[in-house]
Amino acid sequence: MSHSELDSTYLGAFIILLLATCSFSLITFLSSKISKKLANRNTERLQVGFYECGPTTVKQPNKINIHYFFYGILFILFDVEVIFMYPWAVDFRLLGLFGLIEMLLFVVILLIGFAYAWQKGVFKWQSIR
Repeated sequence: MSHSELDSTYLGAFIILLLATCSFSLITFLSSKISKKLANRNTERLQVGFYECGPTTVKQPNKINIHYFFYGILFILFDVEVIFMYPWAVDFRLLGLFGLIEMLLFVVILLIGFAYAWQKGVFKWQSIR
């Protein structure tokens, strides 16, 4: 296949892609302009505002306790650990002693981080240090 034959093959696909992109953009633009032109301009404030059922709120909603975020971060940390352990477990025999030592080092580093979080009192619900 020569270079000119290859170019003509891709030229047809490029033209189709260009036409599809232009037609999509034109339809999107026209539908936006037509809907703005046909929209009712005399709307009341209540029709345009947000709708929420129930009484209106008068005070600030309660803030979320920071401990939930700590537990979420720790969950993600140990979930990612399992993701890294899966390929190791699949090729355990192939990796041999080197793979075992490498994974043990990885787990030890994570356990050091877990012990540090434990020491700082992250798991105590009452206090934040």
